[in-house]
Amino acid sequence: MKTPALNAALLSLCLGLAGQALAKPLVVCTEASPEGFDVAQYTTAVTFDAAAQTLFNRLVDFVSGSTELQPSLAERWTVSDDGLVYTFHLRRGVQFHRTAYFTPTREFNADDVLWSFQRQLDPKHPWHDKASVGFPYFESMAFSQLIRSVEKTDPYTVVFTLKRREAPFLHDLAMGFTSIYSAEYADQLLAAGKTAELNSKPVGTGPFVFQRYRKDAQIRYTAHPDYFLGAPPADTLVFVITPDNNVRLQKLRANECQVALYPKPDDVPSIEADPQLKVASIETLVTSYIALNTQHPFLKDARVRKAINLAFDRRTHVEQLFGPGNALEATNPFPPTVLGFNSDLRNPPYDPEQARALLQEAGVPTGTVLTLFTRNGGGPSNPNPRLSAELLQADLAKVGLVVDIRVMEWAEMLRRGKRGEHDLLASGWAGDNGDPDNFLTPLLGCEGAKSGENYARWCDPRFQTLIDQAREIIEPAARGKLYEQALTVYDEARPWLNIAHPKVFTAMRRNVEGFQPSPLTNNNFATTQVK
Repeated sequence: MKTPALNAALLSLCLGLAGQALAKPLVVCTEASPEGFDVAQYTTAVTFDAAAQTLFNRLVDFVSGSTELQPSLAERWTVSDDGLVYTFHLRRGVQFHRTAYFTPTREFNADDVLWSFQRQLDPKHPWHDKASVGFPYFESMAFSQLIRSVEKTDPYTVVFTLKRREAPFLHDLAMGFTSIYSAEYADQLLAAGKTAELNSKPVGTGPFVFQRYRKDAQIRYTAHPDYFLGAPPADTLVFVITPDNNVRLQKLRANECQVALYPKPDDVPSIEADPQLKVASIETLVTSYIALNTQHPFLKDARVRKAINLAFDRRTHVEQLFGPGNALEATNPFPPTVLGFNSDLRNPPYDPEQARALLQEAGVPTGTVLTLFTRNGGGPSNPNPRLSAELLQADLAKVGLVVDIRVMEWAEMLRRGKRGEHDLLASGWAGDNGDPDNFLTPLLGCEGAKSGENYARWCDPRFQTLIDQAREIIEPAARGKLYEQALTVYDEARPWLNIAHPKVFTAMRRNVEGFQPSPLTNNNFATTQVK
């Protein structure tokens, strides 16, 4: 005969097993496939969501829902009086992921920090040439010219010494490309001649552990049970790759996913009216633009770029693309909440007649064909790429230019864009750290033009000098004035068609809790669960 205590124990065990059996994964319908899982090689938000936010951590991080810094793998840090030496004291007891392909023998320490930075910084590092596309963020932000050395003074202390003062340096260290890897795992891969697996079989310290990836279909993760901030409430996380935002919404309504990223703004009212669904929205640090390849024939001429701006019916474009009240028409490369925004800048008025006159003056024949690269699915900066492309195509047809629209998968578009194959390229940018330099250096700086991240391939020494000076100044007002001057140079050159700074929406089932939208558009599900 069972005792009452034994009955209670068995009941508890059965309830626990039943709970496990009934536990459902958190399924997120995402907008595109990641470029890979070695985040140091990439710059796109979709890759950072799939890797930096799930699998990795950095020395410092952003407070959820803000651009305020907080400790992460570094418990604390100090900065020297001259602003050149940053000393980080590392957290103890942090565990790397255990997977079918790697079993760590030690905890995180300073060696992992050194490996993660030295492979990008040092051309002689054994892993430096193993990145198939290089290190675009590290290169476009000129970190190799900024960092003099990275050294450890003991197993839990790392010292960065800079060559010059760099106002946004701490915020830069919270960005995805500074994620910390396991040096032990890297050594294992190098010894086995399997260095490519760093990009396909990732290992980090983050809230989730990588399980498997089926290209263009699905990514599966499990919760990291030893995560230093506490195991995530969702035992399993699944990213279902769904480029069409209409299909994402259909899957959400059918409960095939519990979170659907970036619904179209005009779908938001019907989502809010559905008793099973809800919407989170946030004013983000996002800019939507079309880059004009300034190294291509005709587009080298500033008169032609101005003519294209004059032919662009921007107001109609923004209203049709985002809907009333869902986006601010852009005049700068970043939103007005960012330091250095130049409120004196104005977009050229819609004037097809003047545009035709400028094109004629510049010797552009009627019927000239311009290729426009755009993506196949909607995202935070452009909810309907096909509509956007067709609107611009119609505008430029009125002034005698033929737009050849090339729709392609996101990663393919970026690869070809970095090689400069386009005339026009529809893109967007979500600020990674809230600093103006994060927009201007990679997107419009000369290093970005060399690496291909600057899709306009525009390099102006006056602009570059001003943003270089601004990075070295700590005092915000003085920095802001330099950025305003740099943006005047940008405005004269017109390397972009400014479009908008949109709101970003996330659709969810009503029983989803713990998701915090970010102004940086990061999607971190470490605290999200389905109740």
